[in-house]
Formats: sequence, structure tokens, C-alpha cells
Amino acid sequence: MIELRQTALEILVLTDAQIKVSRLFGLFDDYQRQLVGLNISATFSSQELALPGRPEKPELIPPLQVPKRRMDSVEGRASLLHSLAHIEFNAMNLALDAIWRFPDMPKQYYEDWLKVAKEESYHFTLVNEYIQTLGFQYGDFPAHNSLWEMVERTTDSVIARMALVPRTMEARGLDAVPGIRDRFKQIKDAKAVEILEIILHDEIGHVFIGNRWFNYLCGNSGLSPIAAYRELAKKYQAPTLRGPFNLVARQQAGFTAEELDLLGSLGDKRSQLV
Repeated sequence: MIELRQTALEILVLTDAQIKVSRLFGLFDDYQRQLVGLNISATFSSQELALPGRPEKPELIPPLQVPKRRMDSVEGRASLLHSLAHIEFNAMNLALDAIWRFPDMPKQYYEDWLKVAKEESYHFTLVNEYIQTLGFQYGDFPAHNSLWEMVERTTDSVIARMALVPRTMEARGLDAVPGIRDRFKQIKDAKAVEILEIILHDEIGHVFIGNRWFNYLCGNSGLSPIAAYRELAKKYQAPTLRGPFNLVARQQAGFTAEELDLLGSLGDKRSQLV
């Protein structure tokens, strides 16, 4: 019988995106059929591995160098969707990393992140297949690596990972996706709108999982979540956030009333509070 966390690491190092997605779907299905074991206490080494496994393309460039994506051409729309595909690819990798890297969490933690990994791979597939109908594919446009860079910064701490990746980096998607969806609504691209609605719905659940485990870890250590977040954001150099914030989606994703009040009072101002 294969083991979940070891297999997650094996899938994480794969460089072919389609093979990675296929293996991940298979792992999820096999786990549901109780064909996969789980050793929460095992420790693994990635010292000789290049993480994450990724294709040669897209070229990774600094965020400020990524060209602006225009909606007045097929290439521009494909470029915008490509940026989403890249985020979903990285999100799939970060979920796999959360499974193998951190031992001695409750069983539900690993099952939650396996579900996230599977859904992110589904999102990647949806977006990439649609890009292909426009004459492009994943890798055809440059992309930035900010999401994975925060994953790398938090390899030493599960509480930092939960604080600063799902509930910071991924929560930014809850704010951004509705605006992107509305741009596609304006040009009557029903398929893109459908895909973005799926992504937004599922990402609320993914951020909820991050909030669940961040609050669990804070509770176990007797920490105030807001105070702990401030310290972690400073220590790990989390990006500052700029509104407007999707407070409705963030509430559904498990942010507390106190956290939402802080965000609501800030409006468009910068903050590292939530």
C-alpha cells in the first residue's frame, strides 16, 4: 500500500504538468477507496530534490515585469487566463507541499490539503483546456512566482504556512477573481465566466481550510490569532494588502468578525492586519 505523504512528495517533484495532474487525481481517488495509507509522524527529506517540479516554461519573471493583460484581443485574454492557470498550478504544488512537509498534524489536516490539491489541479485543467481553444497553452506567456516564494519562506513552520499562504496569498484571489470575472462578463465570454465562478466557489473553501488550521494551531499554543498573524507577517515578510476586500467571501472563508472589521475600516489603505 502506498503512503499519502510520501506519494504527495513524489507527485510534487514531477515536471510534466499533465502527468502531475493525472497522478494527483489518481491519488485522491485511491485515498477515497482506502487504498492509500497515512503516516502522520513520518519525516521526509527533499535535500536532493528540485521543488516544485515544473515545466521549462513559463518563464518566471518579477511581478512588475509581467506585461499588462488587455481584453481587446484573443492573445490578451489568453494571457490573463494563463496567469490564472499559473496560480492554480502553483496552488496545486503548495497543497502537495503542505501534505508531505509537516508531520504530526491531525488526520483531517492531510485529508483537507489532499482535497485542495485535487481541486486546484481541476482548476488548472479547466483553465488550460480553455486557453488551448484560444490557440495557446500553459507556458506560452511569462509568469511570476510570488505564491511559491512565500511557500519557500515558510518551510520551517506550519503555523506560518497556514497564516501566510492560504489566508494571505490565496485570500487575495477572493478579492481579485470577481473583478476578472466581470471583465469576461462584459465581453460575453460565458465559458470563462463559468470557470471563474467555479474557482471562486472552491477558493473560498481553500481559504477556509487555511483559517481552520491556523486557528487550530493558535489555539493549541494559546495565541491570539490577530497578534500571531502580525508577528508572522513581520517575521516572514508577508506582502502588504490593498483593498478593496471581498468581505462577503472572506467571511464565508472563515475570517472572524474582528478581522473583517479591521479590513473594513481600512478600505483601500495598506494593511498587514489580515
